[in-house]
Amino acid sequence: MAAAVTTTSSDRMEQLKEFDESKMGVKGLSDSGISTIPSIFLHPPETLSDLKSSTTSCGTGIPVVDLSNLHSDFHRPKIVEQIREAASSWGFFQVVNHGVPVSVLDETIAAIKAFHEQPGEEKAKYYKRDQEGHGVMYSSNNDLYRSQAACWHDSLQLWMSPQPPKAEDIPEVCRRQVVEWDVHAKKVADTVMELLSLGLGLEAGKFKELTFSDARAVVGIIYPPCPQPDLTMGITSHTDPGIITVLLQNQVPGLQVKHGDAWVDVKPLPGGLIINMGDFLQIVSNGEYRSVQHRVLANASNEHRISIVTFFNLTKWRELGTYGPLPELLSPDKPALYRDFTLQQFYDNFYSKGLDSKSLIERIKITTCS
Repeated sequence: MAAAVTTTSSDRMEQLKEFDESKMGVKGLSDSGISTIPSIFLHPPETLSDLKSSTTSCGTGIPVVDLSNLHSDFHRPKIVEQIREAASSWGFFQVVNHGVPVSVLDETIAAIKAFHEQPGEEKAKYYKRDQEGHGVMYSSNNDLYRSQAACWHDSLQLWMSPQPPKAEDIPEVCRRQVVEWDVHAKKVADTVMELLSLGLGLEAGKFKELTFSDARAVVGIIYPPCPQPDLTMGITSHTDPGIITVLLQNQVPGLQVKHGDAWVDVKPLPGGLIINMGDFLQIVSNGEYRSVQHRVLANASNEHRISIVTFFNLTKWRELGTYGPLPELLSPDKPALYRDFTLQQFYDNFYSKGLDSKSLIERIKITTCS
């Protein structure tokens, strides 16, 4: 029995290497016209058992916040409360009238799609796995060798700050649009972080002072049509590790958010942007804001699903090199829920395994005996 398991494991590793070294990505597999997916993409029954949405909610499925009256003395407190409630109860919300022109949104989506639709040999110039955390990297499955099963997507990852890539290192087909999108996404994130900070009773500029948007990565993902979408995933269930995430996507469905015990379909509004809380924000807010599990189903349509995800994190750690709940939020009635942790612990936790949910939070949670 042990020999069979070892052989299976060895065979799987060989298949992973073969797929990785081909640099063709999932897009290449999809374009080849295969009718069955390779075994490395098959997910276990426990992952596949609840792929359908388990809610009958209408509309977008997550709260929608209109920012059009943000600078009105009358409306601003209401918007702060809407965002505070959404970040606390859902961990996700969608913003509209956020100030980014629709033309910029459309051009950004089109540019990322254009990159992924280039010939394989052109994309292969950027294919690598040894550059996580800086520069420009195209790959399929960020956690290909760390996960239990591969997922049906490819991504172009660009670390825009604190060390931006050289302009010539960004693929020309999407260079202008990615640089422009980074500026717009940061403006939206800074606005949202001001409102989140106010929602905690802090000063509007507190998160900016703490450099919460100064480390940024733009990830342009393609989810090609999948011939067997019921046997794999676009991205497995996980929580994001950082502060917040800003998501721009086309109208092809697939994103689901866990709310209570239900998986809720997220329907993107034209011109809208989706915001979600990360594990780091749950920790520093001492549990006031929540990171929430989300996943992407394998694409069952004939159209490519495109999403541009911008991850925000801090660059400036506290003097002792640790982070934890903000002291301003703690009191005898609200003691710290989490221990402090270091930057190295943060990175070690993320890069030591495949995507998962709240693993850092679970490691540093303070347990009390009653």
